[in-house]
Amino acid sequence: MESDGIRSRYLEALKAKLGEKSADLVYPPPVYTAMKGEMLDFDLGAGILTNRFPVLREYLNPYGSLQGGIIATLLDDTIGPLSLLVAPANVTRNLEVKFRRPVTPDLGAVTVTARFTGQNDRQLFFEAEMKSGDGTIRAQARAVHWILA
Repeated sequence: MESDGIRSRYLEALKAKLGEKSADLVYPPPVYTAMKGEMLDFDLGAGILTNRFPVLREYLNPYGSLQGGIIATLLDDTIGPLSLLVAPANVTRNLEVKFRRPVTPDLGAVTVTARFTGQNDRQLFFEAEMKSGDGTIRAQARAVHWILA
């Protein structure tokens, strides 16, 4: 289970970044809670955030592996919280996912690490990797976010 210390550090960093606007946010968001996400660590200076998600049977496709849209959701559920820390309010404009290997229940859980890779005016750039416990890359993503104001 997510340590209260990591969640507290994240919420403190979020409040420092967004000030009073942070009170308008729902954290963790309902989708993150539904996916049973667990924040493992973040490094604001390096622009990195890592989450762990269990491979839940209710999200399997007919082949017995995690449905592609769920994989994209887990990647986005890691990039999104990082985006809140590195920039003003922003939204996902484009999310490109590369599926490398199936994500099956025998893995137990996967770890997703997101990295902020740069900014060009109102565009923010992110990369993320989903790995199984043995370090095998299961999926990768690139995202472009758009700063709202």
